Amino acid sequence: MTYETSPSLELFRSGRAELGKVLAGQQELVEQALLTLLCGGHALIEGVPGVAKTLAVKTLARFLALDFRRVQGTPDTMPADILGTNVFSPKTGEFSLHRGPVFTQFLLADEVNRMPPRTQAALLESMEERQVTLDGDTHVLDGYFTVFATQNPLEFEGTYPLPEAQLDRFLMKIRVDYPSAVEERTVLERHHRITAGQRLEDTEIAPMNAGLLQAAREEVRAVNVEPALFDYLLAVVRRTREWPALSLGASPRAAAMLLLVAKAYAARDGRAFLLPDDVKAAATPTLRHRLMLKPEAELEGFSTDRVVFDILAAVPLPK
Repeated sequence: MTYETSPSLELFRSGRAELGKVLAGQQELVEQALLTLLCGGHALIEGVPGVAKTLAVKTLARFLALDFRRVQGTPDTMPADILGTNVFSPKTGEFSLHRGPVFTQFLLADEVNRMPPRTQAALLESMEERQVTLDGDTHVLDGYFTVFATQNPLEFEGTYPLPEAQLDRFLMKIRVDYPSAVEERTVLERHHRITAGQRLEDTEIAPMNAGLLQAAREEVRAVNVEPALFDYLLAVVRRTREWPALSLGASPRAAAMLLLVAKAYAARDGRAFLLPDDVKAAATPTLRHRLMLKPEAELEGFSTDRVVFDILAAVPLPK
């Protein structure tokens, strides 16, 4: 299949248009969600209740035209509620696999930080290796398997902080703020126009062209990276390991993920080569959840976003 523009540009053009039918504003959420898909990764979306996190993911799934399942996180959610279990049949005298919602292409783990740690850990293998092991048997998941998880800020009651190993499985952490006054007015107008019996979620969304996502991912892999930019990216990552406000810096895997997301930014802009600005744009959403502040830095009001900004300012640009 041929495209009028590059596959990545086409993906973002149609994605912005279709998601914009439902979401008012939230450009950063839309952009970073599409970038996550472009990289074949998973995303953690954080924001207070009522800022359209779940609606955004459900609309994205409709645009992608992938098989979609949803898990609602609660304190009593068990691993079997996500993975499934082997069930014994008295008729046949055999066990058969009852597949859980993880056996899909696009999984929404809603309010993932309301699940207990044991259940959160049930997603580790599927997110990293795209497979599930039950009773010693390995079941391979779909090649497009993607997890988008939402969570409320940890200051809210009834939440369980995600462990570092779990956070590291997410390619990006997307923060969702309150909409601007103009955007919030648009939200109200759209709800006002909805006729009785309809919902905003029922707005017609044109699905993405078949094969577009795979073509765009291949385009990302083909982005050229000059040697000087490898050194620049590594300098940023390695500086996190010695930054005075951090107790945990970015790992080698974080460096690989940062490179991948930076290449996706280049492809999004229609370029076949990487720029330092791509690394800068990718650094915050890719590293913010992989860094750990020292307690004294938190007391002083620091955030990982601010630390990433300071590190980018301290690392010289390649010549």
